[in-house]
Amino acid sequence: MLNAPPSAVSWQLYDFFLAHCKLSKMKRNKFIAAILTLATTPLITLAHRQKNISRKDKGFKIGAGEGRIHGHIKLKGVNSNVLDVKVSGIDTGGDLAIFEQTSLSQGKGTPLHIHPTQDEIFQVIEGAYYFQVGDEKFNLVKGDSIFLPRKVPHAWTQVSETGKMTVILQPAGKLENFFVTVAALDHEPTPKEMEKIFADNDMLVVGPPLKIK
Repeated sequence: MLNAPPSAVSWQLYDFFLAHCKLSKMKRNKFIAAILTLATTPLITLAHRQKNISRKDKGFKIGAGEGRIHGHIKLKGVNSNVLDVKVSGIDTGGDLAIFEQTSLSQGKGTPLHIHPTQDEIFQVIEGAYYFQVGDEKFNLVKGDSIFLPRKVPHAWTQVSETGKMTVILQPAGKLENFFVTVAALDHEPTPKEMEKIFADNDMLVVGPPLKIK
């Protein structure tokens, strides 16, 4: 017989347990299982709440031309674009991220790649771009938007001399970390290095960059 109740179980439940010690073995096992479930429920609730600990509970403004947290993130390699974080995954508990991209690399863009768990939306603010989504190709100009579903291969290339787009990721994933990692390099990465950086940030390269026709 127990001499003292487990710390996670209230005295009332402990007394109730003692009163039922004469139940059959099978019934006692079921009863204990119920007690353990009840005792661990607060832990499950806590784990659920932890996801939202970093969420902002107040609105905030990001000024035009400003990058939240990192300032201007200047990429190296496939393109020399500049990324400004407008809403970080840190702000939303990982639910959403929004970036503004200033495109400075005409004729260049991303390799064909997949986001396994994120949907992506682009809206063109300035300039022109050429996109591939699955087997389809699209020309986008100022004011156009495009939806890129998760698990579908996609790529884009900058058509105009310069351009600007808003990029939305839901959930946020690791794209912000991808940008920061590429910007921190002290050299222009090889395609193999870029492929690894993609993989380290939960993206899969599945083909070459998109060429403008």
